[in-house]
Amino acid sequence: MRLGELVGKEIVNINNGARLGVVGESDVTLDIETGTICSIILPRRSNFINMWVDKQQMIIPWDAIRKIGEEVIIVEMDQGNPLFQKYSY
Repeated sequence: MRLGELVGKEIVNINNGARLGVVGESDVTLDIETGTICSIILPRRSNFINMWVDKQQMIIPWDAIRKIGEEVIIVEMDQGNPLFQKYSY
């Protein structure tokens, strides 16, 4: 699968049904030696209330992806787990 084929797909957490974001509004981290994707970095959605608060990003490890469908990418992540990382930038 090419990276371009992921663009526009909604990412959904199978554990709680939460919509995490859309690929295309995100970045990826790559292993420069192998060219494989290590993780997807999603910006946090902003709304009027948190517009002036530091924006955060969510890092989804590639191994958390369970299924890539035509319109949706299903991930399995425990949002209380340290692997479900949030960083301010």
